[in-house]
Amino acid sequence: MPSEALDQLVRQLARLPGLGPRSARRAALHLLKKPEAHLRPLAEALSRVAREVVACGICGNLDTQSPCGICRDGQRDGRSICVVEEVDDLWAMERGRSFRGRYHVLGGTLRAIDGITPESLRIPDLVRRIETADPRIEEVILALGVTVDGQTTAHYLAERLAPLGVTVTRLGHGVPLGGQLGYLDDGTIDAALRSRRPLG
Repeated sequence: MPSEALDQLVRQLARLPGLGPRSARRAALHLLKKPEAHLRPLAEALSRVAREVVACGICGNLDTQSPCGICRDGQRDGRSICVVEEVDDLWAMERGRSFRGRYHVLGGTLRAIDGITPESLRIPDLVRRIETADPRIEEVILALGVTVDGQTTAHYLAERLAPLGVTVTRLGHGVPLGGQLGYLDDGTIDAALRSRRPLG
């Protein structure tokens, strides 16, 4: 049986997405085979991230400072906001380099059965951003997953934002039913972004 320290490492690795107990054990053993080349650099990177990375106070992106680099970029079009579920969706959009506006990370989707309400997400922050933005925000692009929860959230946002006088669009074809942005290739994201259409 592994020592308590090794067991704790395996348990922590097993909590990561895509890693079960067996994969976590293999990853731990791989790290321990060459600690100088693998384990120590990983430990240092994790320690640095824990110390330095913060959530952007404006959009919710992760960066070493707040506001993040995207929010500080003066070349971005401040008249459009792309709303995504999670930070990895924002990163997927950025990989394609198709969108040059700003972002807003919700932190998930509405799920009443799990008690996830609009106030549980960053929806009130989005409404405040739109109400106080200078320059005025003209378009909100809903880049949410094509899942039941994603669709529910998109319809809720369309209704909530309608009185604010912004055009609400959603990604068009290219995003498959049940698809998540983090798993799509750049071309698919680009096609979906270009074929967006009004919601409602």
